[in-house]
Amino acid sequence: MSAQHKMKDSIPLFVPHSFRTTESNKTGSWRFLRPRYDEKTAPCSAACPAGEDIGRIEMLTARGLFKEAWETILKENPLPAACGRVCLRPCEKECNRREFDEGIGIRTMERFLADTAARYELKPSLERLSSQNRKMAVVGAGPAGLAAAYFLTRLGYGCDVFESAPEPGGVLRYGIPAYRLPVGVLRAEIEQICGTGFNLYCQKPVTKAFLEEIQSEYDAVFLGCGRSRGVALHIAGEEAGGVEDGLQFLQKVNRGEAPSFFNAQVAVIGGGNTAVDAARTVLRLGGRPLLVYRRRREDMPAFEEEISMALEEGVQLLELWSPLRIEGKGGQYLLTLQQMKTVDTSPGERARVEPVNPQTTQELRVLHVIKAVGLEAAEEWQNPPVAQEGVLLLTNSVIVRGSPVLAYGGDLASRIKSVSHAVASGKEAAIALDILFHKGPDHVLPGLETCRVGNGSSLSMEVYMRGPRCARNRHVVTFSEINTDHFQFAPKVAQPRLLREERVSSFAEIDLRISAGLAMKEAERCFNCGLCNQCDNCRLYCPDLAVVRDNGSGGRSIDYDYCKGCGICVVECPRNAMSLEKEAPPQSRRDRREEKL
Repeated sequence: MSAQHKMKDSIPLFVPHSFRTTESNKTGSWRFLRPRYDEKTAPCSAACPAGEDIGRIEMLTARGLFKEAWETILKENPLPAACGRVCLRPCEKECNRREFDEGIGIRTMERFLADTAARYELKPSLERLSSQNRKMAVVGAGPAGLAAAYFLTRLGYGCDVFESAPEPGGVLRYGIPAYRLPVGVLRAEIEQICGTGFNLYCQKPVTKAFLEEIQSEYDAVFLGCGRSRGVALHIAGEEAGGVEDGLQFLQKVNRGEAPSFFNAQVAVIGGGNTAVDAARTVLRLGGRPLLVYRRRREDMPAFEEEISMALEEGVQLLELWSPLRIEGKGGQYLLTLQQMKTVDTSPGERARVEPVNPQTTQELRVLHVIKAVGLEAAEEWQNPPVAQEGVLLLTNSVIVRGSPVLAYGGDLASRIKSVSHAVASGKEAAIALDILFHKGPDHVLPGLETCRVGNGSSLSMEVYMRGPRCARNRHVVTFSEINTDHFQFAPKVAQPRLLREERVSSFAEIDLRISAGLAMKEAERCFNCGLCNQCDNCRLYCPDLAVVRDNGSGGRSIDYDYCKGCGICVVECPRNAMSLEKEAPPQSRRDRREEKL
């Protein structure tokens, strides 16, 4: 053995070690950036007219906490079973997951939670403020009126709801066919809403004279009368007997007075949801419906999904033809149409059309004519006033100061005509009235601003009532702020649906329920944008073990004595529920410590 090896073997090897922990080395003193938990706003919630906390709803659903998820919806929307079937789904268009693979089926999930709650007869446990010495009247038991009464009752007001029809629901009950919204589902949901504690009086029509009689009994009146009169075509022959209004036709069918259209050709004039619903209803009653629309299919205001299903079922569409006159001919109708052409197709707007020439016409012989080109208020006094002294023009409602205060809501006050916007209208009016009575008219607009969801126009009742959601940052999370490394591609759950042959033969509901397993699987796909779901990435990736579990509201906290501000926790947060900001100057840090003491 060489001398070098002998020397190496003879040198003892010492491993230095400490008998104290490294806790004395507070690496937090190195920090110039400071991470913190900062829950933000999901884009779907900002886009939802009702301002639902969608990210949290999906998080709870993924964990099988169906009752809690359903109650989270009810904090902002009392009609999840109805909206889960007929909502136009603006939330899904803004879902960040769409840029990753496919968006979340938010409406399908909402319907699942509402149906599950109804199946197990669940009762919600929601906060209700103490009773106030004020009484409200609500005119109309449609979605806007029901929402207004629901939220006003939760805010502690006494409410009386007056409805002219035999049953509540408004357009939900009488204007939407049963194949989209079954009557039993709606009745159960309205019964749940009435359990909040307000009084409902049906077959009690409200006139202008009646309003004057009761004005001394109420501090405010909410007018949610809706649009119930069809707009005229202004053509010769439209007043002929047998030419029927689209909404009145749907109301008659929903009352059980369905006529027979056995193999009859029926012309439906219009391109909105009422026209499409009327055409699909005619098809189920045995007729051969023809939709006549003066513009192109892409200009139709009806939901695209409803148009596609109507065409799939057998409804015919005649584009770029406008009715000129209607003539009765031996028990039939001769419909004269004029061909139209597009002259302006500005992006984002419906095409402007004009006649090709006066001679380009065609005649159609049909047994029935249904017109559905728009709706308006049944009485002029139901329309909200224009801007003037004492009038507050809000996003979805109009408040008129007086004695009593008048609040106009629903389709007559909202720019967008949909069920979810009607709910938003009732909520907005309830919050505005509460601010008006407690703080005065000058505080209404600033007060509404404090409970907006993100950068949108929707409001949160949970935020207004100072619930946990009010601690959220209003910043709306973008797809680029999501750490997609922590997500896997997964297909969107397919909405089960009746076959075409099954659909056209009855008024059975078209969309079917999904199972609890599928619901949880779909909810797991949600990014939960901006929300902490306790994934523990912040703790697992922290090189200083500065993230600790605790019993606080977030379940995690940062020990700033050892956090040196590397920002790894913020980067590895999949959902952007953390933020990294500049550390405060030392003097400010001392001030904060003194404040805590």
